[in-house]
Amino acid sequence: MKNVFRVLLILVGFATLAGFSKEYSETLKDQRFKVMTYNIHHANPPSAGAQIDIEAIAKVINAEKPDFVALQEVDVNTERSGKGKNQAQQIAALTGMKFYFSKAIDHGGGDYGVAVLSKFPIVDSVKYALPIHPDMKEEDRTVAAVTVTLPNNKKMIFASTHLGLKEPNRVLQAETIIEKFGKTELPMILAGDFNAVPDSKVIAYLDKYFKRTCSECGFTIPVEKPNKTIDFIMFKSDKLKASNTRVIDEKYASDHLPVVADFILK
Repeated sequence: MKNVFRVLLILVGFATLAGFSKEYSETLKDQRFKVMTYNIHHANPPSAGAQIDIEAIAKVINAEKPDFVALQEVDVNTERSGKGKNQAQQIAALTGMKFYFSKAIDHGGGDYGVAVLSKFPIVDSVKYALPIHPDMKEEDRTVAAVTVTLPNNKKMIFASTHLGLKEPNRVLQAETIIEKFGKTELPMILAGDFNAVPDSKVIAYLDKYFKRTCSECGFTIPVEKPNKTIDFIMFKSDKLKASNTRVIDEKYASDHLPVVADFILK
């Protein structure tokens, strides 16, 4: 009987060790995922008058199957997009993702801002208002950031933003983003509509802290005969590797073309 008990203890020990080894090996795996950034024009196709077409935006996202999406120009409970309608929530439901919304301004009785979508669990979230120069008045801007847990148990920050139309404001806003996130030890991806071309002052500033997924990035606006690149995906960490950045040729759903990139987190 004692021998049987010993055998059982050994078997339990092996099973426990095997489970631990599997869990440990999972944490050592490289994590692959896809990121998209998309200015959705409050889900209003430019060719469709005042029509709101959430399904069109979801269709674009579902076709690419990204694990993270940075959304800009998102309506929540506005008159133009439907009272009681949360576009971030609607798109999340149609794509099977979690969401976090950050308000930038009041609009039409509701809110207007940016959002993030994630296939992975969101364990923390934060939003920051981005400043405007007193003598450079324009609409307020924001950044939304979430911390997620990846399948290999590693944590990462993913953020969406939409910078201002005037360069002094964009630079001030970029400085604020670095102030808030520059010292984070977690790998971070920042994506959005930066309203700035690659050789601009604000992109040059952000290049000191983040690495863009492409050096020769495709044009993202307008959707017909695009001639300007202002939508980017950036990252900060030696553990992150980006590849295969591409602009999706989708002309109906928005006035911007979405951008996607593949990532590996070592």
